[in-house]
Amino acid sequence: MSFPRKRESSSSTEVDPRFRGGDDQRMIGVTMFKKILVALDHSMADNILLPQVKQLASLTQGEILLLHVSTGWAAQWQDNLNLSDSQEIKEDREYLERVAQKLREEGLKVTTRHERGEPAHAILKTARGEHCDLIAMAAHGHKLIADLIHGTTITKVRHQSEIPIFLVKARPD
Repeated sequence: MSFPRKRESSSSTEVDPRFRGGDDQRMIGVTMFKKILVALDHSMADNILLPQVKQLASLTQGEILLLHVSTGWAAQWQDNLNLSDSQEIKEDREYLERVAQKLREEGLKVTTRHERGEPAHAILKTARGEHCDLIAMAAHGHKLIADLIHGTTITKVRHQSEIPIFLVKARPD
């Protein structure tokens, strides 16, 4: 979290006017989370993640960048083998646009990005390239061995991200 800095002027040192009293919620929007990357996995977990992100984006007046990473065989090898879009890729792009349109209809500023390949790498690369302030993801709550198999995306993102991560548990206990 960044704190307000004093601005230097020729006559005196003064506090940035955005931080002179006022509504605390308004100040949050000024200082953080201008662009929120939302990693969607095209599963029911998105239905739990998105309401939380909508609330946060409304509070901070931030832009939402929806990202989905296709991971199927065709997605992994599309460039190397000069393959056309698979059904998975087409469905993933359509899904992204449906979700984005619904959020736009609710008054939110939304852009989309579709990537192919390894999810953690794509999330981190997109967050850096798009200058995001926050990464939002759903945690599936796998247990024991399943964590080793399925929990690798969050683990990699958590260890390599240079920005905060907002995790929402996909399944309530």
